[in-house]
Amino acid sequence: MSDLSKVPQFNRLFRLQFEPAQDSFVLLFPEGMVKLNPSAGAILEQVDGDSSVAGIINKLQSKFPEAGDLTPDVCDFLITAEEKKWIYYA
Repeated sequence: MSDLSKVPQFNRLFRLQFEPAQDSFVLLFPEGMVKLNPSAGAILEQVDGDSSVAGIINKLQSKFPEAGDLTPDVCDFLITAEEKKWIYYA
């Protein structure tokens, strides 16, 4: 992803929520549910329709400073999330 100023938004068919029974974030959609790993949950938790990709990366870098440069991992995940139609860019 070359444009870090893009702002991801959730597809209206998907809703992110923390599921205590699963002890993880999940994406709910009409046909079911996707259980997310901790990294995916942390990234999607930052998708608010206002924060750019750069802003999301900055928030995650502050939250996980020991992780090093998160830019490639976050960008790769957001590409996958867009391919799966979980998010889009307005």
